[in-house]
Amino acid sequence: MFAPDYRNLLNAARNVESARLPLYEHIIGDGIIEKILNVQISGLLSGSYRDKLEYMTHYCEFFRKMGYDTVSFEMCAGPVYPGSGLLGGHGIPPAIEDRADYERYPWDEIPDDYFRAYSDIFAALREAMPEGMKAVGGVGNGIFECVQDIIGFENLCYLRSDDEELYSDLFEKVGQTNLKIWKRFMKEFGDIYCVCRFGDDLGYKSNTMLPADDIRTHIIPQYKKIIDLIHSYNKPFLLHSCGQIFNVMDDIIEAGIDAKHSNEDQIATFDVWVKKYGDKIGNFGGIDTDAVCRLTKPEMQDYITEMVSKCKGHGGFAFGSGNSIPDYVPVEGYLNMNEIVRELREE
Repeated sequence: MFAPDYRNLLNAARNVESARLPLYEHIIGDGIIEKILNVQISGLLSGSYRDKLEYMTHYCEFFRKMGYDTVSFEMCAGPVYPGSGLLGGHGIPPAIEDRADYERYPWDEIPDDYFRAYSDIFAALREAMPEGMKAVGGVGNGIFECVQDIIGFENLCYLRSDDEELYSDLFEKVGQTNLKIWKRFMKEFGDIYCVCRFGDDLGYKSNTMLPADDIRTHIIPQYKKIIDLIHSYNKPFLLHSCGQIFNVMDDIIEAGIDAKHSNEDQIATFDVWVKKYGDKIGNFGGIDTDAVCRLTKPEMQDYITEMVSKCKGHGGFAFGSGNSIPDYVPVEGYLNMNEIVRELREE
């Protein structure tokens, strides 16, 4: 019978190849969990503490049942920022358009707002955590995503030309604000987590979203402050970032990340990331999410078996989808992927 042991995933994050290949997903949609467990959990996180605990009990049980050593869970900082929503393209005006907006924006209120919104959820996660398991995640959204959430990507590009000083100050202020959130988070909820992470999608199919020098100057230094904080608690840091970011990966690694997640076959298959960076960091990823949707089980068997074989001997790694398992992924495809990996683990 499967017995979870978070140290398998922890080893992978510390770039040590685990005796049992850890399964890992960045996000699994509630709809997928509901179909597999035959339960209803959507909406519970916005209810009472009892509702939140019911959600977390089913949520954690799903990860245990499916053979994970850890529970992936985060609550994003972006939605707590007043006037946010532009990251999701909701067609709302930017919260900050000029220096006056920046100066009157309620930066100091955001950390308290974060914990007012989410403390009970993290407390429920702690109470529901199965024996042998810990969580991976924490304060979701990185610096770039939070900036986009309150100003929008297109507006950010205009600001880069129109007001270079404000452009720079926005990244620094968001970095300072998120660091305050992380400081309190590590004190109050760090015990639940074996690996801390945030997601910050820096790239698209062929390049980084911003010029590489901007990422080096304005974003990575803010990462480093949070990474250093997490390391002070003797925990590794995992960066989730989609896109073609090879031109800034060495800089990101130098900032101290312990592991990186996300891969897309049209950019580079997972084994390319593992072979390219496995001597420096752990690598999390695996089969392209599109392949999870499209491939038959025999085709998926060949894909996963070959990928795992190519990755062995190149440092610590954890395997799952290259991105996430949103609700549109066919349940059969997800179950096939999960079963194939567990068969490779001889379970």
